[in-house]
Amino acid sequence: MNKQDIINSVAKSAKTTKAAATESVNAVFSSIKDALRKRKQVRIIGFGSFKTRHVPAKTVRSPRDGSQVKVPACNRVKFSAGKDLKEAANS
Repeated sequence: MNKQDIINSVAKSAKTTKAAATESVNAVFSSIKDALRKRKQVRIIGFGSFKTRHVPAKTVRSPRDGSQVKVPACNRVKFSAGKDLKEAANS
């Protein structure tokens, strides 16, 4: 399922236009991105939670030629599935 499939599903279940559904889906995704940008955790009860975690810089070995490569520090997004989502995936 991709973003367009989600928009179509929202439009159908909310009995609204695809334009309104697109605006709603984009607003939800934008809100999640903004919260993560501010290093806030996003919890959606029954679905899961998103949070960022800092990964420090490190040096790794390149598998191509064995040389040492520096990987810069970054923030990564971690998603933890909620109970209802886990149950839905396993039913």
